[in-house]
Amino acid sequence: MIDSSTTEQPEIETEYDVIIIGAGPAGTGTGALLAEQGRKTLIVDRAHFPRFHVGESLIPETYWSLKRLGLVEQLKQTAFPKKFSVQFVTDEGVETMPFYFHEYKDHESSQTWQVLRAEFDQMLADNAQKQGATIRTGTQVLDLLTAGEQVTGVRVKLPNQETREIKAKLVVDTSGQSAFIVNRLKLKQADPVLRKGTVWAHFKNAHRDEGIDEGATIILQTEGKHSWFWYIPLPDNVVSVGCTGDMNYMFAKDRGTSEDIFWQEVERCSAIKRRLEHAQPDTEFMTTKDFSYHSSQPVGPGWMLAGDALGFIDPVYSSGVFLALKSGELVADTINEAFEADDFSVERLSQWYPGYRAGVENFRKLVYAFYTPGFSFGSFLRQYPQFKTNLVDILIGDVFKPEVAEMFTVMQDEIPELAMTDDSEVAMKK
Repeated sequence: MIDSSTTEQPEIETEYDVIIIGAGPAGTGTGALLAEQGRKTLIVDRAHFPRFHVGESLIPETYWSLKRLGLVEQLKQTAFPKKFSVQFVTDEGVETMPFYFHEYKDHESSQTWQVLRAEFDQMLADNAQKQGATIRTGTQVLDLLTAGEQVTGVRVKLPNQETREIKAKLVVDTSGQSAFIVNRLKLKQADPVLRKGTVWAHFKNAHRDEGIDEGATIILQTEGKHSWFWYIPLPDNVVSVGCTGDMNYMFAKDRGTSEDIFWQEVERCSAIKRRLEHAQPDTEFMTTKDFSYHSSQPVGPGWMLAGDALGFIDPVYSSGVFLALKSGELVADTINEAFEADDFSVERLSQWYPGYRAGVENFRKLVYAFYTPGFSFGSFLRQYPQFKTNLVDILIGDVFKPEVAEMFTVMQDEIPELAMTDDSEVAMKK
């Protein structure tokens, strides 16, 4: 363990090559790859480790970022349930055949994991420290240091309430949905279609399927598709269960507490009700509201964004950790190249983003399709069987191939929102 609220922390120096705000997967992944190349890197986080976090299901393409970080063999030694597939249950209660990833790609990357984020994030943080990054927890970023429009560092508050100013060539914001720089610079763009909220908790003694299906992620829709549940098996007989729906529906007046809302939705989904019949909540019921957004700008003078600080789509396809690690990888490579070229212009620091954004768009459009009333993936694939490969590509996270997006041109006839212009692309051209 790198520290706790009582463990002695490393000293903070007055200047670094790069300061990273946030020690989640994006921050520690970025930090490890920078430190590995000799960049003097500081990662600060206001929380202490270990810390609880939702977002436990990894998709297969996460494997390649984890392999680059040297963590695949370590993950193989954990008690995290192995995930071989994702299964969908319709609003009519029909349990579809699982998508088994190995049937699509015969490679060990097709088996992934359901992780406890406290342990997984700790593993990533330990690895960043091992590579040479300095990590300070319980350390809150209060403000950005600037010279004109150029960000030159941060002002932080230490656990003893002392404040410090720390300079850096670049500041990378990986602060998750706190989105420190995005909120400070008023760059947040709410998704015009997705205004969702979630109620979730962990349960003991919930039903698990057997064999290869024991660790499967299950996506279950409620009657009328007003909401849907995720069902993610975790270690020690724990299952993560969350319910997501439109904000106006989920948190309408007179629905009661978050726990009341959760159980009301359970009554509208026989498949989840059966799985929770003998289960007991193992945590309190928590909520996350209106979480779909992106930053109108990924890079600025002296700063960059990665992970959820750059944007978050929706929990339905478990893309969060994958995109955190992938964006962190791209940002780290860009920064290392900038140091080698001694060129920290916004133009150079932005070069990674258009390709990344195109991949993110594939996830976003598939989420739009999932929420569209009357649209059925089954019916679509029966009419256009040639697009099954495209669909599975997105489910596993192989979203950065140009041909993946081809099926959305056909889907636009049923889902007009797919033709919407991406605001971030417009902002990049300004």
